[in-house]
Amino acid sequence: MGLRRKSRSPPVLSHEFVIQNHADAVSCLAVGLLLGLMFEVLLGAGGTQRRRPYPRLPAPDDRSEQIHFYAYGPKDFATIFFYMLIAIILHAVIQEYILDKINRRLHLSKTKHSKFNESGQLALFYLLSFTWGAGILTAEEFTMNPTSLWKSYPHSRMLFQVKFFYICQIAYWLHALPELYFQKIRKEDVPRQLCYICLYIAHISGAYILNLQHLGLVLMVPHYLVELIFHASRLFYFSDENKQKGFTIWALLFIMARFLTLTLSVLMFGFGLARVENPGFSIADGNFNVLTVRISCLTAICLTQAWMMWKFINFHLKKWREHVQNQ
Repeated sequence: MGLRRKSRSPPVLSHEFVIQNHADAVSCLAVGLLLGLMFEVLLGAGGTQRRRPYPRLPAPDDRSEQIHFYAYGPKDFATIFFYMLIAIILHAVIQEYILDKINRRLHLSKTKHSKFNESGQLALFYLLSFTWGAGILTAEEFTMNPTSLWKSYPHSRMLFQVKFFYICQIAYWLHALPELYFQKIRKEDVPRQLCYICLYIAHISGAYILNLQHLGLVLMVPHYLVELIFHASRLFYFSDENKQKGFTIWALLFIMARFLTLTLSVLMFGFGLARVENPGFSIADGNFNVLTVRISCLTAICLTQAWMMWKFINFHLKKWREHVQNQ
């Protein structure tokens, strides 16, 4: 992978060469993009985006001079691409200077080595995302008033921290797609990882585009906490197989998170949005409050939660059968 020093270099542009040096190549590309913004010759095409990365809308009250609101637009594609490059670089740095060093000390098998790397990367991401998301929820007081999830919909105007949070989330999960190749993930693990990566991209992007950012934040924070506990428990398990108490805590919180997600989703799409004052469909206004969209969103969330519970139940049934056979 990138940032490693090998005594013998593989042939240029070979698969091994790309895998070993991908972080260096991406770093050069990211630096090139940053340098491009420093030259006046590019300001004719990119100056507006440099000064104001996102479309800005005035605040609705007399605090407009202090608070800026943002909407999504085509320039978000460039921003997401840039932060996707940053995520690839950080992924390589964490792998090289943290996870690989720990792996050498633990002497894990190839299977456990792959899972350890996966959990190490995701645990750090979930920790940062949970802390960041919880901070936004606390500052905006979304959890104190559940009606704020659908009140004044569409929420087409976002604070910078909310918009930047979603930009980083989408960029991270998009970066996970090429990492399947860069990290040489085993073929049998690719479908599983590809499945949850695509689910994250679809749900987070859907919340962002449909102006359901408040609901997305409220659902992501507890979900990330549950996933953080799972991957942290798996890391402790790889270091010492007797440390399994974390999985019990994860199992309880997992079930609670699924019920919380279903409850809030039904309240949002079944009752809240159905009673707002401005139902209708308008792409220009960012209003997608029509029955078809509401049913589609609720169906997608319910199917995802049902699939997660099915995987959860099968996992524990398998463990229970193994435990019975060993007795």
